[in-house]
Amino acid sequence: MRLVLFQPDIPQNTGALLRLAACFGLAVDLIEPCGFLLDDRRLKRALLDYAADLVLCRHTSWAAFLARRDGWSRLVLMTTIGTIPLHRFQFAAGDAIILGRESSGVPEEVHVAAAGRVVIPLRLGARSLNVALAGAIALAEALRQTGSFPER
Repeated sequence: MRLVLFQPDIPQNTGALLRLAACFGLAVDLIEPCGFLLDDRRLKRALLDYAADLVLCRHTSWAAFLARRDGWSRLVLMTTIGTIPLHRFQFAAGDAIILGRESSGVPEEVHVAAAGRVVIPLRLGARSLNVALAGAIALAEALRQTGSFPER
């Protein structure tokens, strides 16, 4: 399982997601451009000292990411306009979970490439969760379903 961050805008969210992936032993694909520099102190503060445990693959574009894609059974997009509720989606161990930009999500070409467009159900009137929280919720459900949580 992998985490894919599509052109993130906010360094603190990216740092939190990178730390999450490092703690669970998952690789991260970072699709650029980002809305900040990767040496941003806010990213480093959220990541803490987990960078050494992180497997990070940077891609200059969506096309570059697709060209290097290898061995993942499917792309799973987390989106507020998803068609499948998180608790009804069946994850597989080789899935790559995509999180979009905080400001604008992902373009149509990413929606089209996704094998599943998954939404976290919220109460009526709530628009969305913070991307780092949504990523943590989705990743926890995917790891639970696939029995892939790290052994202590």
